[in-house]
Amino acid sequence: MAVDYTVIVVYLAGMLAMGWWGMRRAKSKSDFLVAGRRLGPVMYSGTMAAIVLGGASTIGGVGLGYQYGLSGAWMVFTIGLGLLALSVFFSARIARLKVYTVSEMLDLRYGGRAGVISGVVMWAYTLMLAVTSTIAYATIFDVLFDMNRTLAIILGGSIVVAYSTLGGMWSITLTDMVQFVVKTIGVLLLLLPIAVVKAGGFSAMKAKLPTEYFDPLGIGGETIFTYVLIYTFGMLIGQDIWQRVFTARDDRTAKWGGTVAGTYCLVYALAGAVIGTAAKVMYPKLPSADTAFATIVKDELPVGVRGLVLAAALAAVMSTSSGALIACATVANNDIWSRLRGAVGRDAGEDHDEVKGNRAFILIMGIVVICTAIALNNVVEALTVAYNLLVGGLLVPILGGLLWKRGTVHGALASVVVGGVAVIGLMATYGILANEPVYYGLLLSLAAYVIVSLATPATDAAVLATWRERLAGRDAEPLSEPVPVHQ
Repeated sequence: MAVDYTVIVVYLAGMLAMGWWGMRRAKSKSDFLVAGRRLGPVMYSGTMAAIVLGGASTIGGVGLGYQYGLSGAWMVFTIGLGLLALSVFFSARIARLKVYTVSEMLDLRYGGRAGVISGVVMWAYTLMLAVTSTIAYATIFDVLFDMNRTLAIILGGSIVVAYSTLGGMWSITLTDMVQFVVKTIGVLLLLLPIAVVKAGGFSAMKAKLPTEYFDPLGIGGETIFTYVLIYTFGMLIGQDIWQRVFTARDDRTAKWGGTVAGTYCLVYALAGAVIGTAAKVMYPKLPSADTAFATIVKDELPVGVRGLVLAAALAAVMSTSSGALIACATVANNDIWSRLRGAVGRDAGEDHDEVKGNRAFILIMGIVVICTAIALNNVVEALTVAYNLLVGGLLVPILGGLLWKRGTVHGALASVVVGGVAVIGLMATYGILANEPVYYGLLLSLAAYVIVSLATPATDAAVLATWRERLAGRDAEPLSEPVPVHQ
């Protein structure tokens, strides 16, 4: 394992070095939170693919393939569909708004007063998303070093917190590009073909497994519908995803770069399901489907390759963890703390002090995430809570604001409160993993939005005029400094 250890240690050291290098570039709030809004198509595509394909998509995707066969690809596939929909239909408009958070968009569209409540819901979502990614370190470091779960979470989480705190979005962008390359090589180019060959090829896999393992709808229609509702729509409105859209240098980069990343997700989804199906042939009686990835890597890959593939798993986890962490800290600082202390304003604090404030919030939120990850154990439940809150509480007011001009601030607030409370109450009634909470919560959120919006005065014409100007890109925030565009 010495070679494998060397590969992993070099990879982790490289992440910290890039964090230090990114710190030198983060000289303003725009640099620190959205990489100066100047990423070109190559970096944008790679980092966007990295943020959405995390530990759940890699370890969990292989686990679903082990459990359900090729139809196990649907969870990650719906993530890719959501990213494609966001990129084609909404990303250009989102990028032109030149805001930092989803709540700022809601305030701009509805005329204020929606930010704090929506910020709390978005903060809860990003926190739980960061927690689920951090928990995944335990699985990887257990395979690598037979490490205690708590120590593994502290080690992996501390590295992510360190480079994220140092350079903000610049550090995360640089590390995500490396992570994108590593997991492309590790998962798609190495683990996928090796797993298929070790399982005897596709013909042997078909001969040894039930036919439902090769049914594209074998996981069940209701499950697929729920995945679409949670993950596809979740991709449209998550702060972690929007914050990456804000890094694009222009509309074209946001649209086409995101389309490339979404297509990559579809390929990654199928690869994970095939790897899991191959693992089922080789290890038909694993105690848990989620151990399929670690087992096949540990037992079937040669020295060196095993280290690279485990680095790929770490890359997947770290990319999502760092993206969720900076999103959580951005919301906590800009949407909650700044508003509560009265420092509201899009242009307030573009100086170094603002960078220091956001850096402090990343450090604080990172400690909270690590402590929460140690306390929790069920990744699926934590992720379900996160997406149920996001979709049930914020999907309607966000998409409503983009698509329906009659929506009002009172309707948006009612939608957030009713949807959020309904989802929490229904999870307590039906269970966290039940489908009903997000179904009924979303319907109640929609009903509250439409009824209250129609029952209250329309949004002020001046507010809508400002909103349309921003959507058209005619009232854009200037770049912090004339730095060359990065490809």
